[in-house]
Amino acid sequence: MLNRRKFLQQSAFGAGSMLAATMLPQTLLAADSNKAKLTILHTNDVHSRLDPFPMDGSRNAGLGGVAARAELIKKIRSEEEHVLLLDAGDIFQGTPYFNLYKGEPEIKAMTMMGYDAATMGNHDFDAGLENFANQLQHAQFPILMSNYDFTHTAMESKYVPYKIFKKGPLKIGVTGVGIEMKGLVPDNLFGETKYLDPIKKASATAEYLKKNEKCDLVICLSHLGYKYSDNKVSDQVLAKESEFVDIIIGGHTHTFMDKPETITNKKGADVLINQVGWAGIVLGRIDIEFSKGKKKNLSESNTVVNGKKTSE
Repeated sequence: MLNRRKFLQQSAFGAGSMLAATMLPQTLLAADSNKAKLTILHTNDVHSRLDPFPMDGSRNAGLGGVAARAELIKKIRSEEEHVLLLDAGDIFQGTPYFNLYKGEPEIKAMTMMGYDAATMGNHDFDAGLENFANQLQHAQFPILMSNYDFTHTAMESKYVPYKIFKKGPLKIGVTGVGIEMKGLVPDNLFGETKYLDPIKKASATAEYLKKNEKCDLVICLSHLGYKYSDNKVSDQVLAKESEFVDIIIGGHTHTFMDKPETITNKKGADVLINQVGWAGIVLGRIDIEFSKGKKKNLSESNTVVNGKKTSE
């Protein structure tokens, strides 16, 4: 894991080299009908950071913000044919926008940027579950959650356990899991929501997506946290205990990862874990190539700094 200063420096360098490096493979893929490429763009723990950090000389000055992220996403979509844009939760809380408008501009901004799906984080309960459910009237993307039972709550009809996306010849299944709320979220804010075992629920959903729906790739949006020093369930634990999850896009621990971590699952297959800090400072990118027979390989990964850095 990189320290934060080195992470931002290498990410900024990588942004330019990544764009240049993908030109040749993209040309080759176009000429080879037996290959396909998927580009996964992702964020987590944006925490209502709609504007860049102020230019006040602080270490985050000029970074983050919806406008710069929207331009990055637009540019990558113009260069790549098959793109998924995903978020791993904690959309809300952190700036006065949330205090004043309770999440409406955040959801509208994600809709404007064309997010394909998101999951919930603990801070998305901060104005109550009813508020989050109400703000979804502004969303043109699904909330994915497999381990929260929202029966008899305002969210009961406003989420799905998974979503399948068709990207050219590829069939991509995406699910989501959330952290245990007891002790983290006040009881009155999550109401009758029931927390279910995230490993069991994610594994069962992924197995269904692979075996029944014949998905070529299964992605889990996770707000469990990257890793812990105790036995608390984390992305690392989920990866080790899973059998059918291919990629975990994480959140909650605000971990800046310079590249995805590869963990071996119960079947001896590789699972990729990635997380990109917080506040929309960087945009995560994972490129997966599928060859004949739908065999998948990580072709490239990168984190692109969102905004102009003027001082450290």
